[in-house]
Amino acid sequence: MQPAILVPSTLDEETARAEIYGLLAALFYAAPTPALHEGLRLAVTEAPAAGALLEASWSELVAAARTMSAQEVADEYDALFGGVGKPEVYLFGSHYLSGFLNEKPLAALRGELAELGLTRDDTMAETEDHYAYLCEVMRYLIAGDDVEVANLTRQREFFTRHVQPWAQQMCDAVAAHPRSRFYKCVAHFTHSFTSVESQGFDMLA
Repeated sequence: MQPAILVPSTLDEETARAEIYGLLAALFYAAPTPALHEGLRLAVTEAPAAGALLEASWSELVAAARTMSAQEVADEYDALFGGVGKPEVYLFGSHYLSGFLNEKPLAALRGELAELGLTRDDTMAETEDHYAYLCEVMRYLIAGDDVEVANLTRQREFFTRHVQPWAQQMCDAVAAHPRSRFYKCVAHFTHSFTSVESQGFDMLA
């Protein structure tokens, strides 16, 4: 429910990273369920060591969950990302990379997903370049059992090609929207986490 990197835990760093990607996938794919919303409200905000990475943005997100009802958050999600026709804020990589949906970035992504042996679930309404889908792929590359696929090299390659080039821009768009309150905090946390991931992968290059 909460990034394990922020709280006392027996989980290792890789498991904590996978949990964060899973949380972001859930928050961006749909409004939080009542259970997830309640979990955020009850989450620990203090890290084991003062000034730990992500502590400030995580505390901001938890505070937003505590001050807003689940229905208010759901209404905000629909206002920003839902509705009929063009959403207020796009969550698709192709939009930020090419200016259009279903363009070359999506085709390139699909090719790489095929190489990884991953396919889109038929129940998923969105295309594979939706940020939530990419978070699920990253979670799999971190926590999956197939070491030929789930390893740091694959994580770095996928992140630098399909997440890093546009995730910060998406976060800025979400945070800048005048109706964004809860999701402004989600965007700030996502921005911080993306920066941490970028720095970590840069050290592997």
